[in-house]
Amino acid sequence: MKIRNYILITLLVLVSTGIFAQDLSSETRKFNKLLALIEMTYVDSVALDDLVEVAIVEMLKDMDPHSMYISSEELEKMKEPLEGSFEGIGIQFRLMEDTLVVVGVISGGPSEKVGLMTGDRIVEVDGEVIAGIEIDNKGVADRLRGKKGTKVTVKILRRSEKKPLDFTIIRDKIPIYSVDASYITDDNVGYIKLNRFARSTKAELDSVFDKFHDAGVKDIILDLSGNTGGYLDKAVSLCDEFMKDDKLIVYTEGAKMERNEYKSSDKGRFKKGKLVVIVDEGSASASEIVSGALQDWDRAVIVGRRTFGKGLVQREMMLTDGSAVRLTIARYYTPTGRLIQKPYEEGYDEYASDISNRYLHGEFTNVDSIIFADSLKYKTLVYEKTVYGGGGIMPDDFVAADTTLRSDYHIELLRHNILFTFVSKYVDSHRQELKDNYHDIETFKENFEVDDELLSELKNEAIEAEINLDSISPATKEQELYMKNHIKSLVAGDIWRNNEFWYIFNDYNQFFIHAYDIIRDDKTYNSMLKGK
Repeated sequence: MKIRNYILITLLVLVSTGIFAQDLSSETRKFNKLLALIEMTYVDSVALDDLVEVAIVEMLKDMDPHSMYISSEELEKMKEPLEGSFEGIGIQFRLMEDTLVVVGVISGGPSEKVGLMTGDRIVEVDGEVIAGIEIDNKGVADRLRGKKGTKVTVKILRRSEKKPLDFTIIRDKIPIYSVDASYITDDNVGYIKLNRFARSTKAELDSVFDKFHDAGVKDIILDLSGNTGGYLDKAVSLCDEFMKDDKLIVYTEGAKMERNEYKSSDKGRFKKGKLVVIVDEGSASASEIVSGALQDWDRAVIVGRRTFGKGLVQREMMLTDGSAVRLTIARYYTPTGRLIQKPYEEGYDEYASDISNRYLHGEFTNVDSIIFADSLKYKTLVYEKTVYGGGGIMPDDFVAADTTLRSDYHIELLRHNILFTFVSKYVDSHRQELKDNYHDIETFKENFEVDDELLSELKNEAIEAEINLDSISPATKEQELYMKNHIKSLVAGDIWRNNEFWYIFNDYNQFFIHAYDIIRDDKTYNSMLKGK
């Protein structure tokens, strides 16, 4: 059945729900009659409920990439990443042409640990082909969710790789907290890593800001890399912490929605002091609202890579059977008038491949590969620095993806889930000894070493997993140091939690290194803030 037929039938459903009941056009009455004729006279029996659901899904997909239908069974599960908790592999996904596409990897979850990426297409689960079999969201959940500690193997297609990749993932309880990490560096710089804007975000951040304020912190690094977005009001409240009173943060506008503005208040304890915001291609929606507002008002230096470009506003509306539709009703615009949403006129498939295409075109490694039209040029509101619209937020300081940091050996350990399993077993067998020797993270950072004995034990695990070490290129000195730091970070995270993981890991995190260098140098910071 063609798209046009889906749209006709779906419009009939809207009529039956009463949306257009007050003023039915002749076209709507025509569609309503067609549905009645199908029900009464069509040659075969028709499951109208199934037909209607297919029609709604196809129609919304044809309109824009973020309008979507949610069945009553799926509705609660869709809200879990922002409001609840669950056990599984820790991805956000969307079904496209009968293929499961990863649209987000949840920070701290099992999939992030083994190296799954946005844009990956999962084609097999535990040896079962799931591509091209008309699988639905429930079918995906049934296969990927499960009890903490259970194992699932997936085969994925990645546009940057010639062959399929296999991953072994150990299911876990998926972290729901918004704040992955918050700590104060030796020279009193506050660091916050925020993974989403959830219902609990403001309360979590208030606790962090209280700690920073009590410690006399003036300068802050806000890490929004990989932040998939969430609630608008939580993004506005975060901006409010840093921006002066009565400044426009974001506005929304649509063909049937009047302009609605969100402004800062006189609240907030960090309206002065240096601020650096980290973003990347995984930063979307609410995180783009924050970075865009702070950049437009010259309140922060933005560091990293161009953000995702999700600037469509959805409103969730219930249908008669307990299902819902998230319908795009407006667009987000930054204070200068920049449209956050990237183009989607070439269809959903091309839109879903955008991040992979950026990688293939060299945008992750070469800033000159990113070209903006002069028609998309804007000026910031204080220093009149040139910024660009057209989708996503382009940082002031570009950080190239370093594809050489991980050795082939390191990558194989991640793909087969050996590294994380090994660290978990190591900590379990040495937990009391580690706690006795390292009373706090500072002592651990100073004194714990990933020594040759530990690396030898890890190598034995790799051999048992039948990884052909002879076929793997030797690691460089830099790659060895990076893997040792990764192992050390994982040990810290297992002994304590995510906060301690990032406290160690950031020593080799290129985003953090750039941000930290900038915020500690007044001359560099001010120069970048003013675009000089």
